[in-house]
Order: sequence, then structure tokens, then C-alpha cells
Amino acid sequence: MAVPQIVDRQAGFYDPNANQLRYTASSTVTVYSSNVDLVHQAMAKLLELSKTGIAIAGQDYDSKPEFIFSGLNELKPDMIEEATRNAREVATKFAADSDSKLGKIKMASQGQFSITDRDSNTPYIKKVRVVATVDYYLSD
Repeated sequence: MAVPQIVDRQAGFYDPNANQLRYTASSTVTVYSSNVDLVHQAMAKLLELSKTGIAIAGQDYDSKPEFIFSGLNELKPDMIEEATRNAREVATKFAADSDSKLGKIKMASQGQFSITDRDSNTPYIKKVRVVATVDYYLSD
């Protein structure tokens, strides 16, 4: 948690809203956890603070939580297997459409993995994608 920034609204500048509270404080809280569900539940409870008069706001206009996915190495083998299987299915269809027979793999490359948020409203749900390139031999 960052050191709170305290502002005295009556010290050194004119405040046209003198009826408001004199002091305001702001602080940034950073949470690192592998328990995404617990963090998500804690975020939902922030609304309870607003009922007590504590305002919750991001520092920047587009301030939002960031969830980092670190389990790619566990997913890689299954994703490569699925990508290779899908490539074979597509290649088989191409071969059949051209009256050819699908042969062995000529060349294959893993390509690049990408990890993105599913959408802007659920940054804790990720899309993990891999692009694999597989070239096959074809015979007539």
C-alpha cells in the first residue's frame, strides 16, 4: 500500500465548497495473489466502503485492475497438441478437396502464444491462443 496523500482543502488555496470535509486522503493499494477468486470477492466488497462515506476511485480515467496470467507453461503441451490436431483436420479437408492424400508433416513451427483479457469487463478471465504452422506432404 502506498503512503496516503493527505490534502488540507483549507490550506493555501481558495475552496468554493467550504462546507465539504477539510481533509481528503488518497492511497493506492496493490495486491499480488494467486487466489484470483478471493481478490475478486474483496473488490466486490469495496462497494460496502461507499456506504460509509468512503469514495473509491481510480487515479486515472481508465484505471482498472490488472490480472496477470502466469500458467502458460502448464497449458503449452495441450495447446500444441490441439493446434496440431486441428491443423491435420484442416489439411485432410484440403487434401480431400483436391483429390490428394495427406502425407507426413513436412515442417511445423509453434508460433506465438498470446494472452489477452476475455473482455474489458472481466480482466480476471483470460484468452490464451497459439498459432501453429504445419506444412504437410500431399500425394496424388
